[in-house]
Amino acid sequence: MHAALVTEALKVYRSRTARAITVIVVLGIALICASMLLAVGTADAQMAAKLGPLIDPGGWVGYFAAAAQVTSAAGLLGCGALLSWMFGREFGEGTITGLFALPVKRHTIAAAKLIIYALWALAVSVSLVLALVAFGLVSGLGAVTVEAVPAMGRQVALTLLTATIAIPAAWAATLGRSVLAGIGTAIGILVVSQVAVVAGTGGWFTFAAPALWAVSQGTRVSPTQLALIIPLVLGSCSLILVAWSRLQLDK
Repeated sequence: MHAALVTEALKVYRSRTARAITVIVVLGIALICASMLLAVGTADAQMAAKLGPLIDPGGWVGYFAAAAQVTSAAGLLGCGALLSWMFGREFGEGTITGLFALPVKRHTIAAAKLIIYALWALAVSVSLVLALVAFGLVSGLGAVTVEAVPAMGRQVALTLLTATIAIPAAWAATLGRSVLAGIGTAIGILVVSQVAVVAGTGGWFTFAAPALWAVSQGTRVSPTQLALIIPLVLGSCSLILVAWSRLQLDK
């Protein structure tokens, strides 16, 4: 396992694709939120209605509420893209053949990929909240208030939960043997989640629950509904490990 972890970590660390996805997720989300914040001062009545929490309640709390909305969409796509690359590139680049010649079992390699992905998600969640604070300070929000601390905690949790619900993209990339299959799955999850929220069933739809929980500050999603993510991640990881253990070169 140690050798597989080191190898997968080096793949992510040295990959331009992985670095680009990381930068886009962290700085991209922070820049979007900062741009929205700067637009508040020059917004007319119609634009103000679209800026939502940046106007009401406003301040750091509204800023992080808006960040939660952006993270739920952009973060899911970013996490799905990285997972699709980590699992789908082996087929697209033909490196899957070499994995069959290694003494390390294939499901061990898949497990190492998931562990490295989890560590990446943790690093990104912390980096994103720090970037949001930095951009908020530069944009003139002033010192971080005590009321903003819970919102910052929810932002970290949301990024981690978003990374979790994107895991099925890795399974899709494995079954489809391509990066596009995984990315398509991530997009599908995002679309269906939006529909579930509009239909009023977002709390019970596991893929939509994290975003709804963060945006509503925990008022619209119960702990039971949020806990449904646990069987989702366990089931997804199990399917990935089984799929990799049964991989064959000809199909």
